Amino acid sequence: MKKPIYAVFDVGKTNKKVILFDEARQIIDEHQQVCLETVDEDGFACETLSRLSHWVLDRWQALRQNAHYNLKGVNFTSYGASFVHLGANGQPILPLYNYLKPLPTPVQEAFYAELESEPTEFAAETCSPQMGMLNSGMQLYWLKHTQPEQFSRIRTSLHLPQYLSYLITGEAFSDYTSVGCHTGLWDFRLGRYHDWVYREGIDEKLAPLTKDSVASVVDGILVGVGLHDSSAALLPYRQEGGQSFLLVSTGTWAVTLNPFNREPLTPELLRRDCLSYLSPKGEMTKAARVFFGREHDFQVQRIADHFHVKPDFYHSLMVARPYDAASDSFRPWCMKGTGPYPDQPVVEWDLSNFSTAADAYQHLMHGLMSILTESINLVRRDEKLIYVDGGFARNPLFMQLLSQNFPDAKIRTLEVPQATALGALIHLEQGEAWKKTQLLFS
Repeated sequence: MKKPIYAVFDVGKTNKKVILFDEARQIIDEHQQVCLETVDEDGFACETLSRLSHWVLDRWQALRQNAHYNLKGVNFTSYGASFVHLGANGQPILPLYNYLKPLPTPVQEAFYAELESEPTEFAAETCSPQMGMLNSGMQLYWLKHTQPEQFSRIRTSLHLPQYLSYLITGEAFSDYTSVGCHTGLWDFRLGRYHDWVYREGIDEKLAPLTKDSVASVVDGILVGVGLHDSSAALLPYRQEGGQSFLLVSTGTWAVTLNPFNREPLTPELLRRDCLSYLSPKGEMTKAARVFFGREHDFQVQRIADHFHVKPDFYHSLMVARPYDAASDSFRPWCMKGTGPYPDQPVVEWDLSNFSTAADAYQHLMHGLMSILTESINLVRRDEKLIYVDGGFARNPLFMQLLSQNFPDAKIRTLEVPQATALGALIHLEQGEAWKKTQLLFS
């Protein structure tokens, strides 16, 4: 008898994975694919869209034909700020431009000159600080004003997660998690596209927005609409119960997500590296970020070099020392213009006052935690539960110091494997009732 399974395509910038789950949400298999990059017409590196598309379709067919599995559903999650532009025949007609591609300064200046509000006000309205192509709506503006012939050929522009779904279903949708991710497209005050989107005719290039988790049913298989990866990673934690919480996702960046904070984003919060996202249902999720992991790794290497020890010296440190005033001397090197103190000058942290690498590391963690605490408090209200995921969830000093800095909160880790893919699965499962309704009236 074939084993019922679900599949999730988790598409990152470097590695692409398809992860198979059983009906108990347990991972039973995983396949990885590396798609080498190509270049766009300007010679800038970008995703090889044809290879990515062929891989998705090949894996889809293989799963359907597998002698051991009964594929019940498939969903998609990927990085955001990336559009696939479809022509009249429903096929891509332009490269999948890299969100790191520089936006020409004259284009950005023209865009902001045409706004009826100041750039800081626009950023607050759309929860989108100026980030060039990372504001994916700017890509459409750029195409319209620099490549008008190509722009006129675009029938529909889909964010990457929805394009992956479209490959299988042929159904084109826009999804709130992609539209609401610092795109510059969405007016969070009014709950609709921003005025400039209509003024420029950008709305005519966008597929209909949907709150549904399912795009279609193909041969009895549920096919999801797709999700932006950051929003997908939050969903497993929302399954834990009704208590409000914060999620501190750690890695190169420490990003604090609060899906229960719906207060408007102010220019001051934006200046201090806060953003708002949209949930799959179009609800606001407040976020604050700090370049925590990058700063940590940079300073750890400095400490190792200074004291002539291996860079993994801190792995043996299990107990955090009490705070002392020496921690006030910490100064970040990698955080200029980011985090809760964007105006803090870059100063080299003086290590000469510490006697050992362990001593310096203890003060490093106190200094970093002080900055992270300020960032968390920018989006925290009265939540008494803080989840931690990512690499620092396994750092004893990090967890102890976080607990000390938030004595009124419970600090927890769930150790969720493949949280992004699991979130996409959870979102897909919400469409089971939809499928049953469709089958009942078909």
